[in-house]
Amino acid sequence: MPLVLPPLHSFRVFESVARLGNIAAAAVELHVTTGAISQQLRSLQNGLGIELFEKRGRQLALTDNGRLLQRRVARAMGEIAEGVRELSSAQQGERQKIELTLSIPSVHGVTWLATKLFAFMEENQHIKLNVISSSHFNKIDWRRADLAVIYGVPPWPGFFWRLLHGIRMTPVCSPQLLRGPKAIRNVADLAHYRLLHEDDGAQWRRWLSEARSVLPGDSDIYFDDFGMVLQAARDGYGVALSDEVVSARDLDEGRLVQPLALAVPALQNYYCVCSEGNRDREEVNSFIEWLITKTS
Repeated sequence: MPLVLPPLHSFRVFESVARLGNIAAAAVELHVTTGAISQQLRSLQNGLGIELFEKRGRQLALTDNGRLLQRRVARAMGEIAEGVRELSSAQQGERQKIELTLSIPSVHGVTWLATKLFAFMEENQHIKLNVISSSHFNKIDWRRADLAVIYGVPPWPGFFWRLLHGIRMTPVCSPQLLRGPKAIRNVADLAHYRLLHEDDGAQWRRWLSEARSVLPGDSDIYFDDFGMVLQAARDGYGVALSDEVVSARDLDEGRLVQPLALAVPALQNYYCVCSEGNRDREEVNSFIEWLITKTS
């Protein structure tokens, strides 16, 4: 005569109660009432004709037979869970990778962004990320790029954009500029050093205006690449304007310092931009939302 097993669900209830030692705790774990748990246990014990638990105060303790069954049931439940995990992993492995091409400014100018991309890849292993670089919006190859991080000023007709974070610019320089007879201690001390620019001088003029300074905001050298501006500042060739987020690593590791506390809003900001045609793509939206949460 074939063996008739009790319902499999009753074994799941038994395993939960045996592990937790309490009907109420098992009810919470399985999202059912304590009455339903008690009924399942009675049904299981009646079906097997064996007492599986005995009362010890408010706790339920396994009988010898209960311990024997618990070992086998726990092992079986573990094997089922492992089988489900293997199936899930196999399905993830078979999932076709989605390619996403991101354009960013010069890596030297956006180290803060480049390091975040590895975190994104770790959290989104179904996406293959291709990174290209372009320093200006009008030089981005939109035939290749699905989206871009841009330092600039909207609007960009035909494109959708989101602000990553509002930049506030403050002077940064090499620590060596804080030493000696020409050490920078106040705004007037900036006259001893070259002001480093990536624009036509407008950003420095705004900062000096806010500082109520009569110093000229011009310079005899302008850089097309903000990475070059920061490198010149690291090497002690002058004072640049940068943001705490953009220069966070340099400031943390002591390559740059902030000699003066005044920070003013930037004339330009970092935006995440995509064409209107890509706006509804799930992977594009996911990346934009993810990056905003990491930079805001």
